[in-house]
Amino acid sequence: MKVTKQIFGTLGNGQVANLYTVYNGKMSFCVTDYGCTLTGIFLPNKLGLKDDVILGHSTLEGFIKDPGYSFGSIVGRFANRIGDAKFVIDGKTYNLDKNDNEINTLHGGFTRYDHMVWNSKIISNKNGKGVEFSRVSPDGEQGFPGNVKLTVTYTLNDNNELRLDYKATTDAKTPVNLTNHAYFNLHGSGTVLNHTLQMKSESILEVNDKLIPTGTLTSVSGNAYDFNTKKTLGQDIEKVMPGYDNCYTTCWYTKDSQWLEPTEECFTAEGGEAAILTDPETNRTMKVYTNQPGMQLYTANWIEGIIGKSGTVYKQHGAVCLETQAFPDAPNKDNFPCCILEPGEEYNAVTIYKFEF
Repeated sequence: MKVTKQIFGTLGNGQVANLYTVYNGKMSFCVTDYGCTLTGIFLPNKLGLKDDVILGHSTLEGFIKDPGYSFGSIVGRFANRIGDAKFVIDGKTYNLDKNDNEINTLHGGFTRYDHMVWNSKIISNKNGKGVEFSRVSPDGEQGFPGNVKLTVTYTLNDNNELRLDYKATTDAKTPVNLTNHAYFNLHGSGTVLNHTLQMKSESILEVNDKLIPTGTLTSVSGNAYDFNTKKTLGQDIEKVMPGYDNCYTTCWYTKDSQWLEPTEECFTAEGGEAAILTDPETNRTMKVYTNQPGMQLYTANWIEGIIGKSGTVYKQHGAVCLETQAFPDAPNKDNFPCCILEPGEEYNAVTIYKFEF
């Protein structure tokens, strides 16, 4: 295992952003402390060369100018949407940025975690080697209450498991929901419509015309949203055009509407995958494990014409996001799994991407 560090670039305010490369002898990933952003995941191909299997930008400037796609970056304090850009805790209303259709809050609002330089250091622990990022989100940032200490750790082990650990503590009750917004293309180019996907999920969250959950779960059995049996992303996508953008319940949701608290041994075991994504042309597979109740499936519906790495012009459905997270609008839905972090508690979310090639 090897971890290297170099300067990625300098922001307009003089802050230096660093780039780390973590290599286990078979695969590698690159990550910058600018937004805890995965800038590349490199997997070998049949010719012995390596392909980058995530979308993004080649330079720091590209990420700085990114208008909001958050390629490979962390999003928070609350990932996904909060309806009407507000929520109530203990009778007090907290108003947030209306950065989504000028009505709702999306990915925390205008003050984005992915446009901040985090503290960073190289680490080694039982999960492998990698990088730890940290910062304090002050009380009132993005409109959220509480001073929140955040730690995000990306590690790689010899089993080709890229593990993302998110931890947080607070001095006041506050919603916390962190995820990474990586856009995956296991082929390395083209669209992902021929990628196969299998997900253990009984339901998606029903949403209104502004993509805010109604509070009702909708069965996926036998319809275009059903991935319990492996199928290509393109098989039914015309029935849901412009594409998939839905929060699926993970296997931790049960038919009697009980939400389970999975142990790490449970969700990391074979058979505990929340999703299995495969590119049949390269035979690359990514298995996703998580302890979170939801996973947003997004088929890159709105990236047409975006200039990405090395001048590549991205196409609609050129990638797929599998964002593990709490349910969108959970602060306003009492029947959703609780997303409120209280003083004395620790937020502990885990996502593992296991690559096979």
